[in-house]
Amino acid sequence: MIKNNSKSKTKTGKSSAGVSSSPPDHRHEVRGVLLMALALFVLISLISYHPTDSSGNTYGSGDIQNFGGSMGAHLSDWLFQFLGYGSFLIPFMMFYWGIRKFRPALEDAHSANLLGFILLMVCFCSFLALLQLDRYDSSRGFLTGGVLGHLVSQFFLPFFNTLGTLLLVLTGLSMAIVLVFPASLFEALSKFGIWLVGYSLKPSTPPQEVDILELKPPEAKPKKKEPKKSSLVQKGLKKISESLAGKKKEAEPSYARSTQGYQLPPLSILEAQAPAIHPEMRRDLVHNSRVLEEKLWNFGVEGQITRVSPGPVITRYEFQPASGVKINKIVNLADDLALAMKAVSVRIIAPIPGKDVVGIEVPNAKREVVYLKDILTSQEFRESRSKLTLALGKDTAGSPYVADLAKMPHLLIAGATGSGKSVCLNSIICSLLFSASPQEVRFIMIDPKMLELGVYDDVPHLLTPVVTNPKKAASALNWATLEMERRYRVLAKRGVRNIEQYNQALEGEVQHRNRLLIGRDKERGEEKLPYIVIVIDELADLMITSAAEVEGPITRLAQMARAVGIHLILATQRPSVDVITGVIKANFPARISFRVSSKVDSRTILDSNGAEKLLGDGDMLFLLPGTSRIKRIHGSYISEKEIKKLTTFLKTQGKPQYDNSVLTQKTQSEGEEITDDLYERAVRIVVSTGIASISMLQRKLKVGHSRASRLIDMMEADGIVGPFEGSKPREILMTREQLIARFGEGKSVEEE
Repeated sequence: MIKNNSKSKTKTGKSSAGVSSSPPDHRHEVRGVLLMALALFVLISLISYHPTDSSGNTYGSGDIQNFGGSMGAHLSDWLFQFLGYGSFLIPFMMFYWGIRKFRPALEDAHSANLLGFILLMVCFCSFLALLQLDRYDSSRGFLTGGVLGHLVSQFFLPFFNTLGTLLLVLTGLSMAIVLVFPASLFEALSKFGIWLVGYSLKPSTPPQEVDILELKPPEAKPKKKEPKKSSLVQKGLKKISESLAGKKKEAEPSYARSTQGYQLPPLSILEAQAPAIHPEMRRDLVHNSRVLEEKLWNFGVEGQITRVSPGPVITRYEFQPASGVKINKIVNLADDLALAMKAVSVRIIAPIPGKDVVGIEVPNAKREVVYLKDILTSQEFRESRSKLTLALGKDTAGSPYVADLAKMPHLLIAGATGSGKSVCLNSIICSLLFSASPQEVRFIMIDPKMLELGVYDDVPHLLTPVVTNPKKAASALNWATLEMERRYRVLAKRGVRNIEQYNQALEGEVQHRNRLLIGRDKERGEEKLPYIVIVIDELADLMITSAAEVEGPITRLAQMARAVGIHLILATQRPSVDVITGVIKANFPARISFRVSSKVDSRTILDSNGAEKLLGDGDMLFLLPGTSRIKRIHGSYISEKEIKKLTTFLKTQGKPQYDNSVLTQKTQSEGEEITDDLYERAVRIVVSTGIASISMLQRKLKVGHSRASRLIDMMEADGIVGPFEGSKPREILMTREQLIARFGEGKSVEEE
């Protein structure tokens, strides 16, 4: 690290030197190569030692047999005489230190290593001497423990006897190992014990739990000119808890047979996923923690990394700032931290809800793919009782994340092109197809782009073929509105409040027909009501071509359809205010945002920044319904080949039972007569004031936006007001005389 004096830092947050600004320093690598080469020479000299070679203690007249030549003969003789067989520790330690020179993250206090090595050498030689193997061997020419081991053991024997001296030597060996090696002695002994009894440390399946790096909380200490290099992270490290055994392989769900012989698709349809990439290594986590702390310190932000949580795609570093540090100062350093970490982007959570730390999310060097099969076989998905469980993906800690659409109750998905929006939509649809039969869940799919949802045509879950015409899409939404009203009447007649209570009330009763109760035929017998999921792939196209016909039904369904089991999933790649209007956003509390191009788009979707910092390829932010909490999720992946295999299997289960009334339902613009008891009053207000304003009707009539909008649309269809012309006011086409001729004399606006 290049040290910066205080003058190099300016109030603007710029630093003249930092972690990433200095040229690479190869001095450590050169030292490492020299140490490893020297270790190899010493090892060869010791192995090829011959007592007859000419050395400091022996005069030989013949040729030197040591592979190291005269230097090797003298070196090996001196080492064996002084250390005995403990001499082999010297090349081992030299080679070990040489390797450490190539990994700066492993560098720590050299004094502790040197002290540990000296203690290790003394105790090991003494241990050999205590085994009574230190008698002089004329064939080898040295003591087993060397002169050092013999002298130390003979010094302690009169005081502690053989057993006490042996215990003392073993204690010294343990202390030396702790000082020399960074690994915990307890962990090493535990792993050795597991290996000894025959257990395998390698999990048979990719681990479901994530490794957690725990760091000690910071202690109160005076300010220092420079952050600690070794003890700040390395000594504060408690452990990384590895998943020694992955969870048992989840059994695939067996075929579930409905009353009509329908079979749920098996998970064997999905291809076997590639092995998961292991999370970041321990040394990389420690090194990255140090880089983050140093970079923050360079900009005047003092604190300490207290916890590191590696995940499949990103790693979260929890930074606890020192007293007096403003959080906004850390947030503004996101780009500088991304530069220091050599990352595409860094997302900062300031603070993490419920904690006194700031979260710094850094992308992993190697990214793991989250497969849909992993989520469908997870315990979280299998234990969910809802038929509308969505397999969204994995959270930042690598745990499967599922959500219940019935509790949302509607979902808005937005993101730029190529960010993973379409794959997420396919994963959501397929997770429902894997877990529910057509008697339980039905779909209305609207795809104006004619690209994504066509593969699901003729699937038995569909109520109608995939809709691609915007006018027919408006008809389908109006049908859903009428179906919602009909279902409310059915529930009221039964005396229940929602679809779950209605279906439970019908459990065990004899059903009158072997078909679904969907439509408006009141003469059908009572049967269970299936959930209806309406999927719109590109909302922007509908809003551009048929905004007046589409926004009203979407708003009504979003406001009222939850209790009767009708749910909306809207997706768009244009997160602008003219597409995601305030009315739509207010009725969609659950929203998913993929990567977007700007903070404005992020705020349009989530009401907060952050989506512009996502990585793409399924990386998403999920706004939990009913709260302001945002959760980062890595979306599950399903390939087009797997989708085709799934739809092919479903088509073998039978043909879909289409309801022809879905696409023939007339909309207001097509001339359907719609009555409203406030219509006459609304017309009088508009004609009298000369203003056709939705907000004015809301104030005068004390109605909601949806009803006031519908009244204006009725007037447009009736020829009373002109069409919508952007920022211009609507033209009033009816005169006062025409008003009196049609509706007669009535109260004026002033009298009301």
